[in-house]
Amino acid sequence: MTPRKPLDTNAILIMILLCLLWGLQQVAVKMAAHGMGPVMQLGARSVIAALLVCVLIVVRGNKFSLRDGSFWPGIGAGVLFALEFIAVALGLQHTSASHISVFLYTAPIFTVLGLHFFVPGERMGGLQWLGVIAAFAGIAVAFSNGFAQQSRDWGDILLGDVLGVLGGLFWAATTVLIRGSALSEAPPTTTLLYQLGTGGLIMLAVAAAIGQASDIVMTRAVWISLFFQAVLVAFFSFLVWFWMLRRYLASRLSVFSFLTPLFGVGFGVLLLHDPIDARFAAGAALVMLGVVMVNVRLGRKAG
Repeated sequence: MTPRKPLDTNAILIMILLCLLWGLQQVAVKMAAHGMGPVMQLGARSVIAALLVCVLIVVRGNKFSLRDGSFWPGIGAGVLFALEFIAVALGLQHTSASHISVFLYTAPIFTVLGLHFFVPGERMGGLQWLGVIAAFAGIAVAFSNGFAQQSRDWGDILLGDVLGVLGGLFWAATTVLIRGSALSEAPPTTTLLYQLGTGGLIMLAVAAAIGQASDIVMTRAVWISLFFQAVLVAFFSFLVWFWMLRRYLASRLSVFSFLTPLFGVGFGVLLLHDPIDARFAAGAALVMLGVVMVNVRLGRKAG
């Protein structure tokens, strides 16, 4: 198994770009939800992106084999991918987007724990653990104002919050499965095709079962949302993400996910005119501190 390395400057810049795209994704789903249900949106974008991956494989002349040991891990990754986004889509119907962002992006905590116990070479030191704690505290502070101002039924909100946590757990399980199986050495296109193809079909089936496959209105917002989600998020950003997982320590990459909800709130302010206060700024500072702590290279250890 190819050894992974700590993050360098290029990796950090790429991760910031990916987090920016992922942060905008939640806003895109919300803006188009009146024309197409969230589960249907996420299923459709996944299938479209899977087709784009197939085209890329053909154009590159890459080989796709069912006998390289990646088939069952790939199917498992696709199922977990579907469960993650089904949980997110259903959760958005019961709680706010800010709550979903907070609880979904607890995934790095679950990822670090999973990698620590199941994948050799992904151990976290004391400073890195403190960084994870600081980053999670930053998320809590950044969204504390949203927790203090609720007008909806708490039982309904609790259900949505639980679904958000489940989404984070499924996301972390996907990362651990990929790193601990043959998928870690498979081409990024192979891993992505398994996830998008399997996950997309499952999500479309669920969307049909809950009535989101009918009564679709293809507004301009829906077209823009599908293009953004399918091409830029599900195809481009996920392909880059799997490429990164093959070269860098997954536990270090996952911690950057804390930046995504912060970008999400920023886009919410710009596009949806969501309010923002000083606590968000304080939370953002804590998140950045946590990211630095997790990725710092200790001179003693390097020497």
